[in-house]
Amino acid sequence: MTPNQEEALYNFLENAIKPFTLEEVTGYVRMQDSMWAKNLPQEIVAHIDSRKIAFRLDNRNWLSRRGFFENIPFVISPSRLELINGILIPGHRCIPFANPAVMPHDYEFFWQNKKIPKTTSEGHPADFYPYYSMFGEEFAPQYIARDNIENESAFNFDPYEEPHEVSINTFDMRSIFRETAFIPGDRFVVHSRDWKEGHFDLEKVNKDQWSQEDLLSWFEAAQKGFEDSFSKLGPGICTEEQTAFAYWYGGKRMCEIPAYSLEEFIHEKTDLIEMVPYGIETRFWYAGKDIPDSNGLIGINAPPDRTFIEDVLFKVNIPVSEYVVLSYIRDAIYRKEIDVEKIIDNIVPSTVQLGKSDREIFAGYIAEALEEKTVKFSLSFDNSIGPVRQRAGELHKAVVDLAARLKKGELDPSWLPRHTFISLSQIQGYTANLLEDLDSDSALPDSEIEAMENSIDTMIDAFDEQKDIINEAMNNFRRSNMTVIRKGKDSSLEKNWLTVQISIGGTDIWRRVVIPVNWILEDLHRLIQVCLNWKNEYRHRFFAGKSVNIDKKELDNKLKIREIGDQGIVELEYEYGSKWTIKAILFSHQAGKDETVRCVAGEGAAPPESINGNVRFNKILRALNGGSASERQAALLEVGKDFDPMHFDIGKCNRDLAAAFKAVK
Repeated sequence: MTPNQEEALYNFLENAIKPFTLEEVTGYVRMQDSMWAKNLPQEIVAHIDSRKIAFRLDNRNWLSRRGFFENIPFVISPSRLELINGILIPGHRCIPFANPAVMPHDYEFFWQNKKIPKTTSEGHPADFYPYYSMFGEEFAPQYIARDNIENESAFNFDPYEEPHEVSINTFDMRSIFRETAFIPGDRFVVHSRDWKEGHFDLEKVNKDQWSQEDLLSWFEAAQKGFEDSFSKLGPGICTEEQTAFAYWYGGKRMCEIPAYSLEEFIHEKTDLIEMVPYGIETRFWYAGKDIPDSNGLIGINAPPDRTFIEDVLFKVNIPVSEYVVLSYIRDAIYRKEIDVEKIIDNIVPSTVQLGKSDREIFAGYIAEALEEKTVKFSLSFDNSIGPVRQRAGELHKAVVDLAARLKKGELDPSWLPRHTFISLSQIQGYTANLLEDLDSDSALPDSEIEAMENSIDTMIDAFDEQKDIINEAMNNFRRSNMTVIRKGKDSSLEKNWLTVQISIGGTDIWRRVVIPVNWILEDLHRLIQVCLNWKNEYRHRFFAGKSVNIDKKELDNKLKIREIGDQGIVELEYEYGSKWTIKAILFSHQAGKDETVRCVAGEGAAPPESINGNVRFNKILRALNGGSASERQAALLEVGKDFDPMHFDIGKCNRDLAAAFKAVK
């Protein structure tokens, strides 16, 4: 689709209240822009379904987000801080019930058909982050910065230091709280008055007005909705998309009251769903389970209706739009380096093998676009954004180059940091978006250029951090002489020893231990208990790893490790009780003459098994790291007064292993 056609599509969806057909949306888009109309229906279908911007009813009918959410009530539970100060912070409270294009500070709330007046609240940014965290904790500073121009200037002044104080738009609720005798535990039921503009009606519900039985039925529907969303769509493009489809899959009960607010549900009620790291972002996911990794750039922003040039690049794992290519061409004109081959090399690094015929097609396209853009180019307009675009292009090339080297290199993917390719994909996606915005014939405001520069600084820092972690992993890999065992006659299985790496899902705690290949899974269970200093108080089960399928088959505890490797299973999932999940990866090992069961590496203090899962454990860690004195004291009562989250005593671990497996040599 052309930019005008894409804009028309989004305009149609913003205004569609009833279910619509493919013919209706295609007709509307064609009226706005009739270019390339022949394939327009297929391109619209691809765009809607890949971007998840409407709900599919059947093969030719959809329902827009507005059509679905404008009819559903939801709940906001004011915090004690808000009640004390007589305010209501919109923040993330209205996702997914508001148009994502509308910022929270532009929402309007109504009480008894009267617009609630706005006020401002001042404080350190960290005081307000929890009210924006469900957008993703990494995005909370951006929402606060965009609340007003003063905040934006304060955040842009030094991207490495948070402002000492910010001011955000809030709703003045003093008279409403006073007149309704609002107390902690009371809630607001919210109805969308206008989804497109972000207008909402509030009405009060007393603390004890709803029974626990009624709330339980909503709770169960919400858990099902999120779990169905995960299993059918994976982690999605953002948390807003995840919550939207949770309501869609949650069925009729999730779309009714009584209900919990999403904050209550995620942070206080459910222990099956939590917010977890996903590359350099966060997503909702199954508690205690890691989001599956990717094995290459995943094309987060790749066009679903690709042009032939976009398809040429997509085939070699460079998922960009044509506007990114045009931005590189504009950069070449700015730098006065208009050689076609050099432009290709800037877009396609030498590590990426572009076929001869595709390279010729690409060269022809660039030559034609170069001629057209040179005529229209204005240095006076481009002087301010040229340096920013050049930095963005260099970063984008570096990300693509690193991803290509990792994909074709000798490092086993199991040794890469968690979500390496996801992180690189996210950096690539953000940088590609910047390049698209910088393909402009007009000068941009200084504030916008400054924000872009800070964004590039942030992405460069994230990229450098990823490179450092990857380089450390590569060095460790080379020193270890370890590789994941392979199906068939793997030499490591023909020997007597291998290495297993165990890690607690949802945490950074792991151990790497040398074990005999003739062990059975029950022996591995005993090893995990010893390494984590647990007492075997709960039932355990083993499954083949890399699966979130609830119907996965349990492995027999009498199965030998050698047999597991022969089946090509290199990763195991160990469920302990109902809350703990351990991932175990099997590696080859160069055994010494008198090899023994021993731990060779590890990080992090293991949590007590009685903590009942990583969700609770992570809350305890947050209390220890940044909670109040009373919160830290309560946390230490659960983990022990001498608990140090960073401490791992490998000597003690090996003494415990020697005592438990003293006969194994």
